[in-house]
Amino acid sequence: MKLTDRNIVITGGAGGIGFAMASEFVKRGNNVVIVDYNDDALLEAQKQVPALITKKINLALSDERVQLAQWINTEFQNVDMLINVAGIQKWVNLQNMQQDWANYHNEIAINLEAPIHLISLLLPTLVKAADADIINVTSGLAVTPGTWVPIYSATKAGLRTFTEVLRLQLEDTNVKVHDILPPAVNTNLGGGGVHDYGTPLAEFNDAVFEQLANDQNEITYDTSTVQLHATKAENQEQTENIWHIFKETDTFKNA
Repeated sequence: MKLTDRNIVITGGAGGIGFAMASEFVKRGNNVVIVDYNDDALLEAQKQVPALITKKINLALSDERVQLAQWINTEFQNVDMLINVAGIQKWVNLQNMQQDWANYHNEIAINLEAPIHLISLLLPTLVKAADADIINVTSGLAVTPGTWVPIYSATKAGLRTFTEVLRLQLEDTNVKVHDILPPAVNTNLGGGGVHDYGTPLAEFNDAVFEQLANDQNEITYDTSTVQLHATKAENQEQTENIWHIFKETDTFKNA
């Protein structure tokens, strides 16, 4: 994959994996638009990397996704890479779902509906580029589901399936499709302090760019590499073992 002189849109680009990728792409001489719903996060991102173009959008809302696509097609017409990073992760005890459904649907809308919708909106533009790439960030939990985050796991598994199908449907076009499956990475996914463990973000980002340079379709690191290449039985055993740990925690019981 060409990693310079590209016109790139990154959702969830104001923090975590999205911001790390955006920063690296800017260093490599690319034009980068980051999309996020948090004003403060966008301002801080642009403060750290002034070359970033920022766009405030609530990706949970379909009409705002349409507005984003219209803006891109008008103001950023030469887009040739879409990276869907935006995601939220919530602990959910399926026997204790007492919140309004909108709270749960928000996770589905951002994690699954938004990337599918954005791809459908921008694909007519992407196929016109000499070379284009779509990168969806799924998760190692798309392979080995996290029983404490059932909706998140389901959305990432769904997005992974969609990515596989999209890759085949676009095989005769100039658009290449990639899937990044992060392991647990030290970011604010799920809220501050929830992911204060796992692979250091900079280390993961370096691995991602090395694999992108090699034009790999499936990009993994650390535990997600193990998950991707494990047998179904091995992943099932891992899912069950982790479940027996998480189900006894007060955090899960009260989720």
